[in-house]
Amino acid sequence: MNFLSKISENGHWLIRLSLASIFVYHGFIKFPMAEIMSQSMGMPLIMIYMLATAEVSGGILILVGAFINDLATRLAGAIFAAVMLGAIIMVHAPQWSFVASESHPMGGMEFQVLVTIISLLFVAGGNRTLVPVSK
Repeated sequence: MNFLSKISENGHWLIRLSLASIFVYHGFIKFPMAEIMSQSMGMPLIMIYMLATAEVSGGILILVGAFINDLATRLAGAIFAAVMLGAIIMVHAPQWSFVASESHPMGGMEFQVLVTIISLLFVAGGNRTLVPVSK
């Protein structure tokens, strides 16, 4: 049990690294594809660049937040939640499907909902979200 207690103090890195890699990757690939995405999604080009910047910035903030302060972690969570709520509203809700089906072979929006909830957890709890509080 002592071993589990020791590693639990660093367990938050599993979630931080996962979120950071998701958003940094998806943010960076938007930059070279911005014009195509803008046309296909019917969004202004500046919005695609803003989205990409938000994703990359949030990915960096969630990592840096573990070292500097609670505000960076909470801000990263808010950025992620806003991005994911936008994706759910604009892309997934109009073609509602929570799981993969014949009409939605790539799946539904369970991934987007999970990332949104984890992001909101970081907004609410900051750096103490997944780190045990000492008694």
